[in-house]
Amino acid sequence: MEFKGKTVIVTGAGKGIGREIVRMLVERGAQVVALTRSAADVEALRGEFGCRAIQVDLADADATRKAAIAALPADFLINCAGTTELQPFLETTVEAFDRLVAVNTRAPMIVAQEYARSLIKEGRPGAIVNVSSVASFVGIPDHAAYCASKGGLDGLTRVMAKELAPHGIRANGVHPTVTLTPMAVKAWSDPEKAAGMMKRIPVGRFAEPADIAEVVLFLLSDQAAMVNGISMPVDGGYMIA
Repeated sequence: MEFKGKTVIVTGAGKGIGREIVRMLVERGAQVVALTRSAADVEALRGEFGCRAIQVDLADADATRKAAIAALPADFLINCAGTTELQPFLETTVEAFDRLVAVNTRAPMIVAQEYARSLIKEGRPGAIVNVSSVASFVGIPDHAAYCASKGGLDGLTRVMAKELAPHGIRANGVHPTVTLTPMAVKAWSDPEKAAGMMKRIPVGRFAEPADIAEVVLFLLSDQAAMVNGISMPVDGGYMIA
């Protein structure tokens, strides 16, 4: 899967899965426009990968739209940014719920709107991959807001796939299991909780960022030209366990 001459927008590019996606894209010839919240990550992305990096807080709708417009034009879009906050359902706050929906659901919508509008205006095809989670399919304790936000992202992906495909723009979702990123370490630091989850994954391990990045790049590529509107688990068999 080569991306020479292609420009790819990647949100959540500073850490974890997003950073690995950036590394793979640059290695395979792409120009990357990286959106990230941290100023330190902006400098690291520019220095390490030579990509164009834009600092933005995706919880801010207006700032997100401005950053999306600034990132254009682009051939492909990967909505990878995500955040979480662990709260039992009965203690889930409105503030946490709104923040997770803003970053995990609303921001991908805004960025995809601007990306798709640009392509349609220019009459060019494209592809969108939204990085969701197995948490959109399964109720995970202490993840009420996160599960809801990723379920909302899945709904958006299906509508994007139906409405944008006639314009030559495919949209698909990728659903990782626990992936060893800084956010996952935070969420799964309790050994007892982690062991219970691990037992439900037939391959016997959590995912690495590269496991997810390879699938994301496949869904962008011409090899996946007839793949549209799917929810692709990358979960080691978690969903069938």
